Amino acid sequence: MLSKTNFLRGLQCYKYLWTVVHEPKSIPPPDAVTQFTFDQGHEVGELAKKLFPMGIDIPTGDFSANIRLTRENMLAGRPLFEAGILAGSIFCRPDILNPIGDGEWDIIEVKSSTGVKDVNIWDVAFQRLCCESLGMKIRTCNVARINNQYVRQGEIDPQQLFIVEDITERVNEYSEGLSGRVDEIVDVMSRQRCPEVGIGPYCSDPYPCPLQPVCWGSLPEHSIFDLYYGGKKCFELFESGVTGIADIPADYELNGKQQIQVDCVSGGREYVDRQEIRSFLDSLRYPIYYLDFETFGSAVPLLDATRPYQSIPFQFSVHIVPDSRQEVAHFSYLADGTGDPRPALAARLREVLGDSGSIVAYSAIFEKNVLRDLAGALPEYQDWVDGLQDRMVDLLKPFSNFHYYHPEQKGSASLKNVMPALTGISYEGLAINDGRMAAAAYMSSTYGDVTEEDSKTIRQALEEYCGQDTGGMVEIINRLVAIAGQA
Repeated sequence: MLSKTNFLRGLQCYKYLWTVVHEPKSIPPPDAVTQFTFDQGHEVGELAKKLFPMGIDIPTGDFSANIRLTRENMLAGRPLFEAGILAGSIFCRPDILNPIGDGEWDIIEVKSSTGVKDVNIWDVAFQRLCCESLGMKIRTCNVARINNQYVRQGEIDPQQLFIVEDITERVNEYSEGLSGRVDEIVDVMSRQRCPEVGIGPYCSDPYPCPLQPVCWGSLPEHSIFDLYYGGKKCFELFESGVTGIADIPADYELNGKQQIQVDCVSGGREYVDRQEIRSFLDSLRYPIYYLDFETFGSAVPLLDATRPYQSIPFQFSVHIVPDSRQEVAHFSYLADGTGDPRPALAARLREVLGDSGSIVAYSAIFEKNVLRDLAGALPEYQDWVDGLQDRMVDLLKPFSNFHYYHPEQKGSASLKNVMPALTGISYEGLAINDGRMAAAAYMSSTYGDVTEEDSKTIRQALEEYCGQDTGGMVEIINRLVAIAGQA
């Protein structure tokens, strides 16, 4: 039997599909961030059912019962949720089947995204094929997606939260030859040996494949897939037999930044433009404040006057260097409780940032946007936030401009790559080591069902992670000062 989920896996990669079917234990379980995404999708799906208050929820725990109850309720003339459609060897559970009359139905697929992607069209095309193979008449195909302009006021209004978009014409296009593709995917599932599939763009499109660490494990340490913004060039080189950055032919066309990367890997050295680094350092004014925010953004807004996926700051870390003697002080804030974290966070941040001096952030556009959103939500802080903008300095620039590059950055100018390469400070071993994990952990400890002890552990991990971001920036500047030859 081919389910919708396995159909989509087969579209992405036959090797991935075969492994799921024949060697499921070799597929790693979803990580915390992926599971959080799944949980959000489930919450969105439950809310979408309220669009059809007369709908019938078909239990999914027992496969056979799901099929039987679907058949029994099809004559009720009411919307069906999670109806089991088994037609020969293909099976799906449309999120919503809405009866129109005269035996016709509308398919409505619910997504927690704000737009419709190609994979969503394939998803619904397969569902329609299942339904029509069973003899059902499908009138339209639709996606119920999140309206990112919706602003919560009190209880969630599903009619405003969702936009139901008709994708029938696109499904018609994708359905050409679909039966043949389904037959081929079923054939792959039945094979006794795993198909040979090479590396390709499909390894991360439309979703990161959990087998990628295995399939890519034979690549050298500095592989061509680390090439800075390599895109199609990476696959062109790979198809021509080039796997390592140092092996890229001298006459192969690269941009200036890519050439710096290749030279650094080939020569085993760092690249330094001391004049540009000195110019950047000269722009800093004491006292220097190193700032980092952590934010969450949920598909279903949790707070009044907020939108879906709006970035809500719940934590900040600030390291302060008052003068060149490097007497560093650290201040932090981590919201507690389920209320709006922004008023208390803004009040504390205004106390910490002072009236003058540079405010250094990594990829400062993010911090600037968080501050602007704070002012939008809390108008009494508008003048203060306006006054901060000219003080902001983006520490990303020396690295995104390749004024400094180290081979261990692996083609990335992100803080997670620059910090260990330049200072030796690593995120490995931290319980929380990126912003998505931080958001998921905070929401779990604040709004989820966790013990007090687990909540305390999570909060300690959040403090450690956010503090490392700003403390690490201090060390990055120290290293740049040494590299530039300044006292």
